[in-house]
Amino acid sequence: MMNISNEELFNKIFQKGSLKQDIYQITLESIRTFKKEAKKLVKEYPKTHGQNMDRSRIPVTFQDRGEFEFELRFGGDILLFIMHTNIFEIPRNHEIRNTRYIKDDTERSYCGMLHIYNFLADSFKYGREDDAGYLIGRLMVNKENHYFIEGKKEIGMIYHHFENSILDKEAIQQIISSAMEYTVNFDLLIPPYEAVQIISVADLQLSYRGRSLRTAKRMGFKFQADKKEVKGMHSNE
Repeated sequence: MMNISNEELFNKIFQKGSLKQDIYQITLESIRTFKKEAKKLVKEYPKTHGQNMDRSRIPVTFQDRGEFEFELRFGGDILLFIMHTNIFEIPRNHEIRNTRYIKDDTERSYCGMLHIYNFLADSFKYGREDDAGYLIGRLMVNKENHYFIEGKKEIGMIYHHFENSILDKEAIQQIISSAMEYTVNFDLLIPPYEAVQIISVADLQLSYRGRSLRTAKRMGFKFQADKKEVKGMHSNE
């Protein structure tokens, strides 16, 4: 093992720490912009018109859940947008690591992360703590405010190249809309009979108190097979 001087060590600590702090601030500003754009969308919803459509019947609402999290509630669904407070490096076996964009500057492989989860609104309303939510997309953003998304169908289709994709206001608007579109299309299916043919006394007692049996959009099915995950296209040039 090669020894390094204290000065070299301290420089490494400072450089890596500064890089991560810069990315953290970019990611934090991103979640703030997500919140602003989500609020705009909620305000726009009741102003739109459709034939025989009373918007108040199916509200779209925004709830700020703290500095790193917010929710959009619409129909019977909730989307949770959650910022992770740590900074991650893209794994060495990931296809993006083979792009010229990363090879020219490996610091570009360090990213902040936002997760997008889909839950049933009734899971929160009735306190069904065992209900499952699904990660429908995760967004990574680097020191240059470039981003990529890994996710399910609609949300995974909205970016092309990490080296060209900037996480600006327009991109955030598209991400929110695509996440909502996927959620609307991702319906609650009747679970297989075998998955619910046995009920415990504890479950039954919970249902008497207004808390139903465990529910998820694909309970008893393999969610991964329901909609293909899209990891996008990355140029090696």
